[in-house]
Amino acid sequence: MTPHLSAIGFHATDPSDLARFWAGLLRWERTGDGTLVVPPDGTGYALRFTESQAPKTRPNQAHFDLTSATPEAQRDTVARALELGARHIDIGQTPEDGHVVLADPDGNEFCVIEAGNTFLADTGVIGAVACDGTRAVGYFWSAALGWPLVWDQDEETAIQSPEGGTKLTWGGPPVREKPDANRLYFELTLPPDADGEAETARLAELGARPGPDGVFLDPDGNEFRVLHASAPQ
Repeated sequence: MTPHLSAIGFHATDPSDLARFWAGLLRWERTGDGTLVVPPDGTGYALRFTESQAPKTRPNQAHFDLTSATPEAQRDTVARALELGARHIDIGQTPEDGHVVLADPDGNEFCVIEAGNTFLADTGVIGAVACDGTRAVGYFWSAALGWPLVWDQDEETAIQSPEGGTKLTWGGPPVREKPDANRLYFELTLPPDADGEAETARLAELGARPGPDGVFLDPDGNEFRVLHASAPQ
């Protein structure tokens, strides 16, 4: 049985503070010790914030694209983000671009997409986790999660759960160099009755390999974790 995407992890200098920001921005709920943020309807995945004092030295390999139902909703999201501690950043966008590029209090980039974006029309508040990556890594994640490809053109790929929700996208070459660990990572959870060794072997056959500190690396070298549903998280 394939694992499910249970969380997007953030390495953060202040996990509780960053969890407070994202809970307030998304209007999700903080649980446990305040470093896990979950959607109020209990579907999809959580956001997990773990402590790391490693400095942010480069753009993230992945960022969130937040959706907007109307132009007013986009303005409201931007205003709420700024009030919570976000800031505007310049990554080369032009005045003609309809999206707004921001950074959260820990410097993680994200975009607030304009209303009417058809590619994100059937998603949620987090329309996409937009990743820097190859076509091969898009294929890897499609097979690893059992999510079908919903875009495969010009070396750009995207996948989406059969149940809908957030899309995972990869922009194709050129792919930025990855000199150190990513600040954002995927966390997968195996069903309680899954064979962990068999699943590890399956992921390896697909192109994953062991990484440091018990994590795995996808074919592009991005870290991800695999947990068992019965194990402490």
